[in-house]
Amino acid sequence: MLKVYNTLTRRKEEFVPLNDKVVTMYSCGPTVYSYAHIGNMRAYLFMDSVRRTLKYNGYKLKGVMNITDVGHLLSDGDDGEDKMEKASREQQKSVYEIAAIYTDAFMKDLAKLNIGKPEIIAKATDHINDMIKYVEALVEKGYGYETSDGIYFDISKFREYGKLSGLDLEGQRAGARVDVNDEKRNPADFALWKKAQPEHIMRWPSPWSDGFPGWHAECTAMGRKYLGEHFDIHGGGMDLIFPHHECEIAQSVASQGDDMVHYWMHNNMITINGTKMGKSLGNFITLDEFFTGTHKLLAQAYTPMTIRFFILQAHYRSTVDFSNEALQASEKGLQRLMEAIDALDKITPAPATSEGINVKELRAKCYEAMNDDLNTPIVIAQLFEGARIINNIIAGNATISAEDLKDLKETFHLFSFDIMGLKEEKGSSDGREPAYGKV
Repeated sequence: MLKVYNTLTRRKEEFVPLNDKVVTMYSCGPTVYSYAHIGNMRAYLFMDSVRRTLKYNGYKLKGVMNITDVGHLLSDGDDGEDKMEKASREQQKSVYEIAAIYTDAFMKDLAKLNIGKPEIIAKATDHINDMIKYVEALVEKGYGYETSDGIYFDISKFREYGKLSGLDLEGQRAGARVDVNDEKRNPADFALWKKAQPEHIMRWPSPWSDGFPGWHAECTAMGRKYLGEHFDIHGGGMDLIFPHHECEIAQSVASQGDDMVHYWMHNNMITINGTKMGKSLGNFITLDEFFTGTHKLLAQAYTPMTIRFFILQAHYRSTVDFSNEALQASEKGLQRLMEAIDALDKITPAPATSEGINVKELRAKCYEAMNDDLNTPIVIAQLFEGARIINNIIAGNATISAEDLKDLKETFHLFSFDIMGLKEEKGSSDGREPAYGKV
């Protein structure tokens, strides 16, 4: 029985999909204005683990991931410059060149870490009309109102606002979390549509103005387009709980009358000396810097699978603190497992398995751990137990039957190869390449 932690209910729950054969899930993708760093990539590795665990349980998947190439402003208060346009100005390239460059880089980073792509990859700029229709419906229902700079969602009309993050809006001081806008009815009201200033490059006609969609409206509109009004899982990093996912809940419930998402799942952060890794803080390390060892914080270069193994040694809801010592320990641990896997092909089966070796129990513990809210540290501990068994057999201290040897190989193939990415998974769950627009 698969159990997952639901951020909305703040507890582990039995996973019961809407459809007993196909699981629907939405993953928040990157804003493609710069290279992703290892902290960003943890979210995609987490969702990859979710997808693999669902496959172990026999489900087919219909997954969507967005590419935000417009509308993500620098401020949570819907003020400031669009991140895409800021990058365009600083790098002296068009916004569409910026989007193409960093989308391509992101896809290559997924491949390097052996992170499987979802079935559908949706670019925000390909779905502007869907977003406009969504905003129109919210305005008609009385949840959206117009100001001189855009259309905003009136959170005072949605009494459940704050239920995902636990935010106490009554106690929130104006300007403490969001910038003050005198035209807003409430300080935390968020933009559904922004009216473009004359110098703004990315703009589309709408019933209100030439402008561009609010960041939160993008994911809600695209999720509903491809997955319907109800889908199983919505995932992302914990930094998206507020305001992004809180606003998604408000929009979707206001639009259709009930919750769109059944299970909200969030991974924790990667930190450096206890501080969140982030572009705004300037303390981030890109994957290429890890692979080449060129960042000042790195003592050496690390392989993609060392990075993957390093992250999976912690539970996805726990923080992972960067250090060269931890990475070097991961490198050594991964090498031990690789050597054990290589040794499997050198084992000659015996008539019987030695007493004390229980391969079926080992495999069952791996399944149990993954089905207990994706407990990858326990899976890895079991794999090290498997490595110990292999080493004892190679050393002549134990024997294993042909049946158990086959089962042991399958266990490592399923959990070590697939979970830790030692074997590349290509395409989507049914062997097709994911569908997405031109990037």
